Amino acid sequence: MTIDQAGPATVEATAWGWRHASRLAWALQDVSFRIEPGERVLVLGASGAGKSTLLQGLAGVLGGDEEGEVQGSLLVDGIPAASTRRRTGLVLQDPDSQVILARVGDDVAFGCENLGIPRAEIWPRVTQALDAVGLDVPLDRPTKALSGGQKQRLALAGILAMRPGVVLLDEPTANLDPEGVVEVRDAVERMLQAHPATLIVVEHRLDVWLPLITRVIVVGQGGVVADGPPAHVLGVEGARLAADGVWVPGFVPDAPPAPLSAPGEVLISARDLAVARVKGKPVASGIDLDVRAGQALAITGPNGAGKSTLGLTLAGLLPPAGGAVAASAALAAGIGSTPIDWASRDLLTRIGMVFQEPEHQLLAKTVQDELAVGPRALGMPEDEIAARSEELLHRLRLDRLARANPYTLSGGEKRRLTVAAALATRPRVLVLDEPTFGQDARTWAELVAMLAALRDEGTAIVTITHDLDVARALRAERYELGGSR
Repeated sequence: MTIDQAGPATVEATAWGWRHASRLAWALQDVSFRIEPGERVLVLGASGAGKSTLLQGLAGVLGGDEEGEVQGSLLVDGIPAASTRRRTGLVLQDPDSQVILARVGDDVAFGCENLGIPRAEIWPRVTQALDAVGLDVPLDRPTKALSGGQKQRLALAGILAMRPGVVLLDEPTANLDPEGVVEVRDAVERMLQAHPATLIVVEHRLDVWLPLITRVIVVGQGGVVADGPPAHVLGVEGARLAADGVWVPGFVPDAPPAPLSAPGEVLISARDLAVARVKGKPVASGIDLDVRAGQALAITGPNGAGKSTLGLTLAGLLPPAGGAVAASAALAAGIGSTPIDWASRDLLTRIGMVFQEPEHQLLAKTVQDELAVGPRALGMPEDEIAARSEELLHRLRLDRLARANPYTLSGGEKRRLTVAAALATRPRVLVLDEPTFGQDARTWAELVAMLAALRDEGTAIVTITHDLDVARALRAERYELGGSR
């Protein structure tokens, strides 16, 4: 039986749970449900509730006994999920972690090749999948030249080309612009019409998926806390779920108050700036902007426009491809006006950067040690390091995870950890790439309130985001980059 003939799969959990070896608490426990073939299910829950863990369990990629402890059963078509990997396709929260090969076409074809699909059939599938997700680039385009959002579509195309019986999507639109979000949702719908499959989607922002899904399962402490048709779960149970941090339409988190004062002095200026991730190939040019003390600046625009590249260039981590980035005398404090020439230790108290992909800046073996990396590089006393770390752990709801390995955290927890690590050295400029990625309604509001407080204390906040609610909540000045996905 070929994979196309297999059709949609049944998915069943019975008192299932998982605990990673480095964590004291169970990521999930006592989860039970049955998903019939062809159902389209949205899985909701607060940040850290175990949604991604559930998808990884269904995909059979959680690891063996040496990595953690499992209870109960998780089945696909009545067979343990770890033994049915050919039947499931998973798009992870971080699409960069799924990029395997150097060229776009080869990367999309990789899964099909591993399934033993005839070569003559693979390449039509590759081009159809790329068209479906709206990734209009040559097949020989280097994958390293893609933006974060483009890599997300690349990962989805690889799954679509395999045509599995269960499609597992872990926040597949988190880093896409609004048009791209709808495009991916529509691509998934077209795929399900052409090649029916059971669909399980994890998202925090759910409005875009409501027209497509038929059922909502909410996980939390104690297992499944709500299960049923969307109208029932989000209507009858909406207020209770919103109080627990679940994003529910109609329940809007409180926004922080307006800035206490007008922006102050210019700390970083860009003039006729061109930026490039690959040397000699600028993705944006002609950029003129100022970053001021006590100001929130939101850099927006479509995927591939160069937003992340601009952020890295402003932060002194990429050289300008043209024009100039200059720091003011007040920010440079005698070490020169060109951030790209500064040592990493000099950047720590001047410009902090939070990358789009949290895993790219995780360095330590525990969450608490991660927060100490920057302060220790500055030679701060251990008692002061401990005090700063404890405060940040508490404010960002990470204190219960202090001894956990950072790589075992959920996507939203990793994002809060990287924000905390950047704040630990108290830089005067903070550049954050998609700062609210993976957050539930409660942690979103808390994170935005923290950034607003830093703004009012004189820190320059630069957010690179598709979440325009962040820009509005921070009363940010917007700088729109053009370009195409």
